Amino acid sequence: MKRIFSMLSLSLAGAAHMFAQAAATPPSPTAALEAGVKAAQSSADNAWMLVSCALVLMMTGPGLALFYGGLVRRKNILGTMMQSFILMAIATVLWALVGYSLSFGEGNPFIGDLRYLFLAGVGGDPNTTYAATIPHQTFMTFQMMFAIITPALITGAFAERMKFSAMLLFTVLWSLVVYYPLAHMVWGNNGYLNAFLGGKVPCLDFAGGTVVHISSGVSALVCAIVMGKRKGYPNEPMKPHSLVLSFIGACLLWVGWFGFNAGSALGAGSLATSAFVATHFGAAAAACGWLLAEWLMHGKPSVLGGISGAVAGLVAITPASGFVKPMPALIIGFIAGIFCFYMVVKVKNMLGYDDSLDAFGVHGAGGTLGAILTGVFATKDINPAFKDAAGVALPVGMLEGNGGQVVNQVIGVAIAWGIAAVLTFVILKIVGAVTGGLRVSPEEETEGLDLSQHGEEGYNLEA
Repeated sequence: MKRIFSMLSLSLAGAAHMFAQAAATPPSPTAALEAGVKAAQSSADNAWMLVSCALVLMMTGPGLALFYGGLVRRKNILGTMMQSFILMAIATVLWALVGYSLSFGEGNPFIGDLRYLFLAGVGGDPNTTYAATIPHQTFMTFQMMFAIITPALITGAFAERMKFSAMLLFTVLWSLVVYYPLAHMVWGNNGYLNAFLGGKVPCLDFAGGTVVHISSGVSALVCAIVMGKRKGYPNEPMKPHSLVLSFIGACLLWVGWFGFNAGSALGAGSLATSAFVATHFGAAAAACGWLLAEWLMHGKPSVLGGISGAVAGLVAITPASGFVKPMPALIIGFIAGIFCFYMVVKVKNMLGYDDSLDAFGVHGAGGTLGAILTGVFATKDINPAFKDAAGVALPVGMLEGNGGQVVNQVIGVAIAWGIAAVLTFVILKIVGAVTGGLRVSPEEETEGLDLSQHGEEGYNLEA
């Protein structure tokens, strides 16, 4: 019996020694290398995404604020810039409370649920459904910047005549019933139009053609029609008071747009590079297209035409930026420059609406064009969006043989148009009833929004 116990003790001691040796053995060089590579990728992706967050925020203030501010008359510059600035605050708070959850919670194909209410569960660990290599909080922050600039784009349509109180209420309601549902439908998990996460209609929208530009542009058109023309329009001259400010703002928008589009790759890899290149090429070609059309029609290429064309190209390339090669990006941009010039110079005058700063002519028209052309030029070589059961990449755009994608794009455009147009009209009626009218009084409009709404002047010309 003693011998048995002795052997058992020796066996247990040997096993314990083996386990101790195994625990003390360092991980293999391969495992350590893999862990290091993964950590480095996460850090690089996160760094790029935080930079992209800052770039997109810069697009609203100072980019859009200066761009729009320079285009209005001197008496309205502060009121116009304030609209962009306050949305950086209001849209942020609303996004943190409920917007992110409604946009990116699981929910149903049309709206997210409340699982992320008050940003519950949105921390440092990645949400692998959306972005596996960056913190969930970084993804949330990046998407927030889109929710800020989108309603700010609409303000160009009702510049110089909407009450500040009405603008604030309009923005809150519009974000809740237009932007958040559209963001979920296109980018949210199981969204109705999501091409990557189980959408019924796979609509390609890399960085916001439908979600940002069509929604804001169409809503801008509705705002312009419902609110009516500015006092004196079109008989009195209403030229931009400072093209210098607008020029600076447009350049800031161009630079910031790299975060907007290349950041939508959600990482610092080759897809971000491709989107970056497409963005730049689209803007450059559109500036050339707009200036060429203007030169031929009016005899002179203007600074306003050049910067408007660049913005139109940035708008049009946005949905396509992560799906097309450089040469198609040039084509999309050039077409957009000419098309948006025609919409701003000809169509607006023919229809007679007063879209003060051409939010529809640039964003609504350019976004629609870009979304449809995405279905034409998208390629699996840049982004293999569709795969068969074996994981083999399938044709993405019409030129690759997938003509049905253009149909999907048109369906996505039609849905975005319908949601934006109908709900914006309803919201405006509600806001008008609550605030006692959407517009400032004729006397306040003559005085200017700076003094009537904020009690300040943009320029003190006293000695």
